[in-house]
Amino acid sequence: MIPITKPFLPPVEEYSNYLSGIWQRQWLTNMGPLASKLELKLKTHLQVKHLLFVTNGTIALQMAIKALDLKGEIITTPFSFIATTSSIVWEGCKTVFVDIDKDSLNIDATKIEASITNKTSAILATHVYGNPCDVLAIEKIAKKHNLKVIYDGAHAFGVKINGKSIFEYGDISTCSLHATKLYHSSEGGLIVTQNSELLKKLASIRNFGFKDSVSFSELGINGKNSEFHAAMGLTNLDYIDRIHEKRKLLTECYDKNLKKFRAYKPVWSKNATINFAYYPIVLESEELLLKCMDDLKRKEIFVRRYFYPSLASTLPYLNKEYFEITDDVSKRVMCLPLYYDLTLEEVEYICHTILKVQNN
Repeated sequence: MIPITKPFLPPVEEYSNYLSGIWQRQWLTNMGPLASKLELKLKTHLQVKHLLFVTNGTIALQMAIKALDLKGEIITTPFSFIATTSSIVWEGCKTVFVDIDKDSLNIDATKIEASITNKTSAILATHVYGNPCDVLAIEKIAKKHNLKVIYDGAHAFGVKINGKSIFEYGDISTCSLHATKLYHSSEGGLIVTQNSELLKKLASIRNFGFKDSVSFSELGINGKNSEFHAAMGLTNLDYIDRIHEKRKLLTECYDKNLKKFRAYKPVWSKNATINFAYYPIVLESEELLLKCMDDLKRKEIFVRRYFYPSLASTLPYLNKEYFEITDDVSKRVMCLPLYYDLTLEEVEYICHTILKVQNN
Protein backbone atom coordinates (compact mmCIF):
# COMPACT_ATOMS: atom_id res chain seq x y z
CA MET A 1 0.00 0.00 0.00
CA ILE A 2 1.14 3.54 -0.79
CA PRO A 3 -0.72 6.13 1.36
CA ILE A 4 -1.13 9.77 0.41
CA THR A 5 1.19 10.73 3.27
CA LYS A 6 3.15 9.41 6.24
CA PRO A 7 4.52 11.39 9.17
CA PHE A 8 8.28 11.67 9.42
CA LEU A 9 9.43 9.94 12.60
CA PRO A 10 12.94 10.50 13.97
CA PRO A 11 14.98 7.73 15.65
CA VAL A 12 12.99 6.74 18.73
CA GLU A 13 16.04 6.93 20.98
CA GLU A 14 16.54 10.62 20.11
CA TYR A 15 12.95 11.39 21.03
CA SER A 16 13.31 9.30 24.20
CA ASN A 17 16.26 11.42 25.32
CA TYR A 18 13.86 14.34 25.68
CA LEU A 19 11.31 12.19 27.50
CA SER A 20 13.70 11.34 30.31
CA GLY A 21 14.08 15.05 31.05
CA ILE A 22 10.31 15.51 31.06
CA TRP A 23 10.02 12.70 33.64
CA GLN A 24 12.69 14.29 35.82
CA ARG A 25 11.14 17.77 35.72
CA GLN A 26 7.52 16.58 35.86
CA TRP A 27 6.61 19.67 33.84
CA LEU A 28 4.30 18.35 31.15
CA THR A 29 2.57 21.40 29.67
CA ASN A 30 1.96 25.14 30.24
CA MET A 31 4.88 26.20 28.05
CA GLY A 32 7.65 24.26 29.73
CA PRO A 33 11.37 24.47 28.92
CA LEU A 34 11.14 22.32 25.78
CA ALA A 35 8.27 24.35 24.34
CA SER A 36 10.18 27.56 25.05
CA LYS A 37 13.33 26.08 23.51
CA LEU A 38 11.42 25.07 20.38
CA GLU A 39 10.04 28.59 20.00
CA LEU A 40 13.55 30.04 20.07
CA LYS A 41 14.97 27.44 17.68
CA LEU A 42 12.13 27.91 15.20
CA LYS A 43 12.48 31.67 15.41
CA THR A 44 16.14 31.33 14.46
CA HIS A 45 15.55 28.67 11.82
CA LEU A 46 12.78 30.61 10.09
CA GLN A 47 14.51 33.97 10.61
CA VAL A 48 11.40 35.70 11.94
CA LYS A 49 11.07 38.45 14.53
CA HIS A 50 8.40 37.02 16.85
CA LEU A 51 6.95 33.51 17.05
CA LEU A 52 4.63 31.54 19.33
CA PHE A 53 4.23 27.76 19.51
CA VAL A 54 0.54 26.91 19.97
CA THR A 55 -1.85 23.96 20.12
CA ASN A 56 -2.52 23.65 16.39
CA GLY A 57 -2.95 25.64 13.20
CA THR A 58 -6.68 26.11 13.69
CA ILE A 59 -6.26 27.64 17.15
CA ALA A 60 -3.57 29.85 15.60
CA LEU A 61 -6.08 31.26 13.10
CA GLN A 62 -8.71 31.80 15.77
CA MET A 63 -6.20 33.56 18.02
CA ALA A 64 -5.10 35.77 15.12
CA ILE A 65 -8.67 36.91 14.44
CA LYS A 66 -9.24 37.54 18.15
CA ALA A 67 -5.97 39.41 18.66
CA LEU A 68 -6.69 41.76 15.76
CA ASP A 69 -10.19 42.36 17.18
CA LEU A 70 -11.77 41.67 13.81
CA LYS A 71 -15.48 42.24 13.25
CA GLY A 72 -17.79 42.19 10.27
CA GLU A 73 -16.56 40.73 6.99
CA ILE A 74 -13.31 38.91 6.26
CA ILE A 75 -12.33 38.25 2.66
CA THR A 76 -10.89 34.80 2.03
CA THR A 77 -10.52 31.96 -0.47
CA PRO A 78 -12.96 29.09 -1.11
CA PHE A 79 -10.00 26.89 -2.12
CA SER A 80 -8.42 25.92 1.20
CA PHE A 81 -8.79 23.53 4.11
CA ILE A 82 -11.98 23.94 6.16
CA ALA A 83 -10.12 25.56 9.10
CA THR A 84 -9.55 28.76 7.12
CA THR A 85 -13.27 29.40 6.80
CA SER A 86 -14.48 27.77 10.02
CA SER A 87 -12.14 29.97 12.07
CA ILE A 88 -13.75 33.09 10.61
CA VAL A 89 -17.26 31.85 11.38
CA TRP A 90 -16.21 30.53 14.82
CA GLU A 91 -15.01 34.01 15.76
CA GLY A 92 -18.35 35.58 14.78
CA CYS A 93 -17.25 37.16 11.53
CA LYS A 94 -18.77 36.86 8.06
CA THR A 95 -16.94 35.02 5.30
CA VAL A 96 -16.67 36.77 1.95
CA PHE A 97 -15.20 34.51 -0.72
CA VAL A 98 -13.13 35.65 -3.69
CA ASP A 99 -12.31 33.35 -6.60
CA ILE A 100 -8.81 31.97 -7.14
CA ASP A 101 -6.22 32.54 -9.84
CA LYS A 102 -6.21 29.58 -12.26
CA ASP A 103 -2.40 29.44 -12.41
CA SER A 104 -1.31 29.80 -8.76
CA LEU A 105 -4.58 28.47 -7.23
CA ASN A 106 -4.26 31.21 -4.60
CA ILE A 107 -6.82 33.95 -4.00
CA ASP A 108 -6.91 36.24 -7.04
CA ALA A 109 -5.63 39.56 -5.70
CA THR A 110 -7.08 41.41 -8.71
CA LYS A 111 -10.59 40.46 -7.56
CA ILE A 112 -10.28 41.42 -3.90
CA GLU A 113 -11.13 45.12 -4.13
CA ALA A 114 -14.48 44.43 -5.78
CA SER A 115 -15.55 42.53 -2.65
CA ILE A 116 -14.53 45.19 -0.11
CA THR A 117 -17.38 46.96 1.66
CA ASN A 118 -17.65 49.29 4.64
CA LYS A 119 -18.00 46.15 6.78
CA THR A 120 -14.74 44.56 5.62
CA SER A 121 -12.13 44.32 8.38
CA ALA A 122 -9.49 41.96 7.00
CA ILE A 123 -8.16 39.67 4.30
CA LEU A 124 -7.37 36.09 5.29
CA ALA A 125 -5.49 34.44 2.43
CA THR A 126 -4.03 30.94 2.16
CA HIS A 127 -0.62 30.11 0.69
CA VAL A 128 -2.07 27.06 -1.07
CA TYR A 129 0.31 24.07 -1.02
CA GLY A 130 2.91 26.48 0.39
CA ASN A 131 2.86 28.61 -2.77
CA PRO A 132 2.98 32.29 -1.70
CA CYS A 133 0.05 34.54 -2.48
CA ASP A 134 0.63 37.84 -4.27
CA VAL A 135 1.70 39.34 -0.94
CA LEU A 136 2.78 42.70 -2.36
CA ALA A 137 -0.54 43.28 -4.15
CA ILE A 138 -2.49 42.23 -1.05
CA GLU A 139 -0.39 44.53 1.15
CA LYS A 140 -1.11 47.44 -1.20
CA ILE A 141 -4.86 46.77 -1.12
CA ALA A 142 -4.87 46.39 2.67
CA LYS A 143 -3.09 49.71 3.19
CA LYS A 144 -5.40 51.51 0.77
CA HIS A 145 -8.52 50.29 2.58
CA ASN A 146 -7.10 50.14 6.12
CA LEU A 147 -7.55 46.37 6.42
CA LYS A 148 -5.71 43.79 8.49
CA VAL A 149 -4.05 40.83 6.77
CA ILE A 150 -3.76 37.29 8.09
CA TYR A 151 -2.00 34.57 6.11
CA ASP A 152 -2.89 30.93 6.55
CA GLY A 153 0.55 29.45 5.97
CA ALA A 154 -0.35 25.94 7.11
CA HIS A 155 1.60 24.49 4.17
CA ALA A 156 4.33 27.11 3.94
CA PHE A 157 6.94 26.07 6.52
CA GLY A 158 10.40 27.21 5.38
CA VAL A 159 9.25 29.13 2.30
CA LYS A 160 10.96 32.43 1.56
CA ILE A 161 9.93 35.16 -0.87
CA ASN A 162 11.99 38.18 -1.88
CA GLY A 163 14.70 36.86 0.44
CA LYS A 164 12.69 36.71 3.66
CA SER A 165 10.33 34.30 5.37
CA ILE A 166 6.82 34.18 3.95
CA PHE A 167 5.66 34.40 7.57
CA GLU A 168 6.99 37.96 7.80
CA TYR A 169 4.18 39.22 5.57
CA GLY A 170 0.81 40.39 6.84
CA ASP A 171 -0.14 41.44 10.35
CA ILE A 172 -0.12 37.80 11.45
CA SER A 173 0.89 34.58 9.73
CA THR A 174 0.03 31.10 10.96
CA CYS A 175 1.43 27.65 10.29
CA SER A 176 0.36 24.09 11.05
CA LEU A 177 2.74 21.58 12.61
CA HIS A 178 0.30 18.69 12.26
CA ALA A 179 1.72 15.20 11.74
CA THR A 180 0.88 15.29 8.01
CA LYS A 181 3.03 18.35 7.39
CA LEU A 182 6.60 18.24 6.05
CA TYR A 183 7.81 19.47 9.46
CA HIS A 184 5.69 18.56 12.46
CA SER A 185 5.45 18.31 16.25
CA SER A 186 2.74 15.62 16.10
CA GLU A 187 0.18 18.34 16.83
CA GLY A 188 1.02 21.99 16.86
CA GLY A 189 0.91 25.37 15.22
CA LEU A 190 2.80 28.63 14.93
CA ILE A 191 1.81 32.28 15.06
CA VAL A 192 4.23 34.82 13.61
CA THR A 193 4.02 38.62 13.82
CA GLN A 194 6.46 41.49 13.51
CA ASN A 195 4.53 43.62 16.00
CA SER A 196 5.85 43.30 19.57
CA GLU A 197 2.62 44.62 21.14
CA LEU A 198 0.60 42.14 19.13
CA LEU A 199 2.94 39.38 20.29
CA LYS A 200 2.24 40.26 23.94
CA LYS A 201 -1.49 40.16 23.28
CA LEU A 202 -1.25 36.81 21.51
CA ALA A 203 0.86 35.38 24.33
CA SER A 204 -1.81 36.45 26.83
CA ILE A 205 -4.62 35.05 24.69
CA ARG A 206 -2.74 31.73 24.47
CA ASN A 207 -2.81 31.49 28.28
CA PHE A 208 -6.49 32.22 29.06
CA GLY A 209 -5.89 35.98 28.92
CA PHE A 210 -3.78 36.06 32.09
CA LYS A 211 -1.99 39.34 32.76
CA ASP A 212 -0.31 37.95 35.86
CA SER A 213 -1.10 35.19 38.34
CA VAL A 214 -4.19 36.94 39.71
CA SER A 215 -5.51 39.22 36.95
CA PHE A 216 -6.51 39.13 33.29
CA SER A 217 -5.79 41.48 30.42
CA GLU A 218 -8.31 40.13 27.90
CA LEU A 219 -10.41 37.20 26.77
CA GLY A 220 -8.19 34.18 26.22
CA ILE A 221 -8.12 30.52 25.40
CA ASN A 222 -5.94 27.52 26.21
CA GLY A 223 -3.67 27.64 23.18
CA LYS A 224 -0.59 26.21 24.87
CA ASN A 225 1.18 23.04 23.76
CA SER A 226 2.80 20.18 25.67
CA GLU A 227 6.39 19.18 26.31
CA PHE A 228 5.80 15.90 24.44
CA HIS A 229 4.85 17.74 21.26
CA ALA A 230 7.74 20.15 21.71
CA ALA A 231 10.10 17.18 22.06
CA MET A 232 8.93 15.84 18.70
CA GLY A 233 9.34 19.29 17.16
CA LEU A 234 12.88 19.66 18.51
CA THR A 235 13.91 16.20 17.33
CA ASN A 236 12.42 16.65 13.86
CA LEU A 237 14.02 20.05 13.37
CA ASP A 238 17.42 18.36 13.25
CA TYR A 239 16.22 16.48 10.15
CA ILE A 240 14.53 19.30 8.25
CA ASP A 241 17.29 19.67 5.64
CA ARG A 242 17.29 15.93 4.98
CA ILE A 243 13.49 15.92 4.70
CA HIS A 244 13.59 18.82 2.27
CA GLU A 245 16.19 17.20 0.03
CA LYS A 246 14.31 13.89 -0.12
CA ARG A 247 11.02 15.59 -1.01
CA LYS A 248 12.80 17.61 -3.67
CA LEU A 249 14.22 14.42 -5.18
CA LEU A 250 10.78 12.79 -5.23
CA THR A 251 9.23 15.90 -6.79
CA GLU A 252 11.84 15.94 -9.55
CA CYS A 253 11.08 12.28 -10.22
CA TYR A 254 7.38 13.08 -10.59
CA ASP A 255 8.21 16.00 -12.89
CA LYS A 256 10.39 13.85 -15.11
CA ASN A 257 7.89 11.00 -15.43
CA LEU A 258 4.74 13.08 -15.87
CA LYS A 259 5.91 15.36 -18.67
CA LYS A 260 3.43 13.76 -21.07
CA PHE A 261 0.55 13.51 -18.62
CA ARG A 262 -2.40 15.76 -19.45
CA ALA A 263 -2.23 17.92 -16.35
CA TYR A 264 -0.50 21.03 -15.06
CA LYS A 265 1.15 21.98 -11.79
CA PRO A 266 0.30 25.28 -10.05
CA VAL A 267 2.60 28.09 -11.15
CA TRP A 268 4.89 28.89 -8.25
CA SER A 269 5.25 32.46 -7.05
CA LYS A 270 8.11 34.40 -8.60
CA ASN A 271 11.13 35.01 -6.33
CA ALA A 272 9.94 32.36 -3.86
CA THR A 273 11.66 29.21 -2.67
CA ILE A 274 9.83 25.86 -2.82
CA ASN A 275 9.39 23.64 0.23
CA PHE A 276 7.99 20.58 -1.64
CA ALA A 277 5.13 20.21 0.82
CA TYR A 278 2.76 18.65 -1.72
CA TYR A 279 2.63 17.38 -5.28
CA PRO A 280 -0.61 18.78 -6.73
CA ILE A 281 -1.66 18.42 -10.37
CA VAL A 282 -4.72 19.77 -12.17
CA LEU A 283 -5.87 17.16 -14.67
CA GLU A 284 -7.36 17.77 -18.11
CA SER A 285 -10.82 16.65 -16.97
CA GLU A 286 -12.67 15.33 -13.95
CA GLU A 287 -13.36 12.18 -15.94
CA LEU A 288 -9.65 11.48 -16.27
CA LEU A 289 -9.12 12.24 -12.58
CA LEU A 290 -11.80 9.77 -11.48
CA LYS A 291 -10.46 7.05 -13.76
CA CYS A 292 -6.94 7.55 -12.38
CA MET A 293 -8.19 7.49 -8.79
CA ASP A 294 -10.14 4.27 -9.38
CA ASP A 295 -7.17 2.50 -10.92
CA LEU A 296 -4.78 3.75 -8.25
CA LYS A 297 -7.14 2.61 -5.50
CA ARG A 298 -7.30 -0.88 -7.01
CA LYS A 299 -3.52 -0.97 -6.72
CA GLU A 300 -3.73 0.36 -3.12
CA ILE A 301 -2.24 3.71 -4.05
CA PHE A 302 -4.09 6.51 -2.32
CA VAL A 303 -4.27 10.08 -3.60
CA ARG A 304 -6.35 13.03 -2.37
CA ARG A 305 -8.64 15.55 -4.03
CA TYR A 306 -7.14 18.43 -2.07
CA PHE A 307 -9.18 20.71 -2.04
CA TYR A 308 -12.53 19.30 -3.15
CA PRO A 309 -15.26 20.39 -3.20
CA SER A 310 -15.15 24.18 -2.98
CA LEU A 311 -15.82 25.48 0.54
CA ALA A 312 -18.23 28.04 -0.89
CA SER A 313 -20.61 25.39 -2.19
CA THR A 314 -20.22 22.83 0.60
CA LEU A 315 -20.62 24.15 4.12
CA PRO A 316 -24.03 23.72 5.80
CA TYR A 317 -23.60 26.89 7.87
CA LEU A 318 -23.03 29.19 4.86
CA ASN A 319 -25.15 30.13 1.89
CA LYS A 320 -23.97 28.25 -1.18
CA GLU A 321 -21.96 30.21 -3.71
CA TYR A 322 -20.30 29.19 -6.94
CA PHE A 323 -17.06 30.50 -8.39
CA GLU A 324 -16.04 29.68 -11.93
CA ILE A 325 -12.35 28.93 -11.45
CA THR A 326 -12.55 27.41 -7.96
CA ASP A 327 -15.40 25.08 -8.91
CA ASP A 328 -13.59 24.00 -12.08
CA VAL A 329 -10.16 23.47 -10.53
CA SER A 330 -11.47 21.72 -7.39
CA LYS A 331 -13.06 19.05 -9.59
CA ARG A 332 -9.79 18.37 -11.41
CA VAL A 333 -7.08 18.76 -8.77
CA MET A 334 -5.32 15.79 -7.21
CA CYS A 335 -2.39 15.52 -4.80
CA LEU A 336 -0.09 12.55 -5.32
CA PRO A 337 1.74 10.74 -2.50
CA LEU A 338 4.70 12.67 -1.14
CA TYR A 339 6.53 11.84 2.08
CA TYR A 340 10.03 11.08 3.36
CA ASP A 341 9.76 7.27 3.26
CA LEU A 342 8.39 7.20 -0.29
CA THR A 343 10.86 5.66 -2.75
CA LEU A 344 11.76 6.70 -6.28
CA GLU A 345 10.60 3.28 -7.47
CA GLU A 346 7.18 3.90 -5.92
CA VAL A 347 6.96 7.31 -7.58
CA GLU A 348 7.76 5.74 -10.94
CA TYR A 349 5.10 3.09 -10.34
CA ILE A 350 2.50 5.77 -9.51
CA CYS A 351 3.41 7.69 -12.66
CA HIS A 352 3.32 4.55 -14.80
CA THR A 353 -0.14 3.75 -13.45
CA ILE A 354 -1.77 7.08 -14.26
CA LEU A 355 -0.03 7.37 -17.63
CA LYS A 356 -1.43 3.97 -18.53
CA VAL A 357 -4.95 5.16 -17.63
CA GLN A 358 -4.47 8.23 -19.81
CA ASN A 359 -3.29 6.22 -22.79
CA ASN A 360 -6.03 3.59 -22.66
